[in-house]
Amino acid sequence: MAVEALRKNHMMAHLLGALERGEPIGRYGRLVFAMIAHHFLDRDELVDWLSRDPEGGVEEARSLAMQVERRGYSPPRRERILEWQRQQEFPIIPNADDPDEGNVYKDLEFPEEVYQHINEYYEHKAAS
Repeated sequence: MAVEALRKNHMMAHLLGALERGEPIGRYGRLVFAMIAHHFLDRDELVDWLSRDPEGGVEEARSLAMQVERRGYSPPRRERILEWQRQQEFPIIPNADDPDEGNVYKDLEFPEEVYQHINEYYEHKAAS
């Protein structure tokens, strides 16, 4: 099951747990969750999970899921997640002192096109 694959990462398990309990994970928590989970869940499943946040709702969840899908966002790096976390109350990365916490590339296996997109980005950056 795709949700079980996401639970392999401690941060994603933390976000899933909060959503299961109906806790608000914050604007950036929802964004991080969507940017990662859309590679594992179909749109309806993603919307279902996002809409469990009492501060979001179904329409916002649908909009966020479509935005992330259309823009083809790659999963964010730990540093970016920490930056966003500082802008909200909910701790996206539950143990920010652990340098491996929040590194989704360490625990999750993404579709090959995610890695290709990242390589293309760095090749383009190096060429500039």
